[in-house]
Amino acid sequence: MNKSRFKGIALVIFGATLWGISGTVAEFLFQKNSFTTEWLVVVRLLLSGILLLSYGSIKKDPGIKEIWKNKKDAITLVSFSVLGMLGSQYTYFAAIKYGNAATATILQYLSPVIITCYVAIVSKKLPNKNQIVAILLAIVGTFFIITKGDIHSLSISKQALFWGLCSAFAAAIYTLQPVKLLTKYSSITVVGWGMLLGGIAFSFINPPWKFSGTWSVATVSAVAFVVIFGTLFAYYCYLESLNYIQPTETSILGSFEPLSAAFLSVIWLKNPFGMGDIVGTVCIILTTIILAYAKKDEPKEETCESIDKNKFEEYI
Repeated sequence: MNKSRFKGIALVIFGATLWGISGTVAEFLFQKNSFTTEWLVVVRLLLSGILLLSYGSIKKDPGIKEIWKNKKDAITLVSFSVLGMLGSQYTYFAAIKYGNAATATILQYLSPVIITCYVAIVSKKLPNKNQIVAILLAIVGTFFIITKGDIHSLSISKQALFWGLCSAFAAAIYTLQPVKLLTKYSSITVVGWGMLLGGIAFSFINPPWKFSGTWSVATVSAVAFVVIFGTLFAYYCYLESLNYIQPTETSILGSFEPLSAAFLSVIWLKNPFGMGDIVGTVCIILTTIILAYAKKDEPKEETCESIDKNKFEEYI
């Protein structure tokens, strides 16, 4: 393995692990220190947006200003900020609040299946064999996550299940909605503005100064970790890895996010994680791997998941 490839693999694993850890840290804030989901979401979006846009300005990214000169792009950006960015952030943290970081992160990983089904509908093509297997695996995995294998009972609260599934749909919207923008502007511009605008919009519902919880050295460190390491560093590492390895490999190695969330949730917060959870986690991660390989191996014109960006513009 050459050094560049090793660097790319290390970057994506580190970034995905930081994402997973930040979810568990958020659980610590919600369930151990009475922080509200609303406050953490609005603060994370505002601070992370400012940090990303500042980084883009230092790198002299022209898109930060150019995106506002096109009215259509500006409207799309605002829509993405509220529906995609704010929606995915809030639903994910709400799922953690009512459940735990491991379950929330794993359920969010159903989003590739939702995207596959959506693209199959808009392209008017049935999913191929690999995609059908992946969808069935996702269903089985979800069953084990929410029931632990006992069909007669739910192992997580109805609120956790609701917000977890909402998180998967929101993550799919977050992935699909900015496709047109990302063909014209850098991801730092789109995500940076998306976070800042989403935070500003949510501030009208829950101002950042409206706070409840317990401040201590531990909670200050936790908030800082979620904003800086769980957002800025994680995002940078994940994107930087694309300079050294293929997007398919990045997608697969991103499975370290639910693994790290589950591991830390069990070791640190002492959450139960039985055989049903393990089976469900494996099924859903396998779903991501199968879909990633399906995208890699099949011609773009012949697979409903692999529509190229220019053609995909016809559908959204």
